[in-house]
Amino acid sequence: MTDKPTVLFVCVHNAGRSQMAAGFMTALSGGKVEVLSAGSEPKDQINPVAVQAMAEEGIDIANSTPKILTTEAVKDSDVVITMGCGDTCPIFPGKRYEDWELDDPAGQGIDAVRPIRDDIKSRIQALLAEILPAPGRP
Repeated sequence: MTDKPTVLFVCVHNAGRSQMAAGFMTALSGGKVEVLSAGSEPKDQINPVAVQAMAEEGIDIANSTPKILTTEAVKDSDVVITMGCGDTCPIFPGKRYEDWELDDPAGQGIDAVRPIRDDIKSRIQALLAEILPAPGRP
């Protein structure tokens, strides 16, 4: 892993889970992580309920745009986190892969999306503790 690790978040539509994860990673890493997100079948816009749920946390993802998953994005990443997109993500040796089983917020109301958001936040905090050196350690 480089001095500034790159983390790619992938879900099917790149409109909810992966966008929330990218928003948390960007905010919580303080710029110490390069953050990418993509979808195997991206929608044309971010899920408005995901935007609302993140706004409650003080994180604005409203201007994010769903993007198609590319082989280059996977190659450029140190860590690849998939969320319900199965085997559509190419596998390259030497990369860290994790599959996070999370409910899809598509079509859900804010009360259903909040627990998904909170689960994502906890996972991001744990991942950050693993991939970034602790203060005072090289």
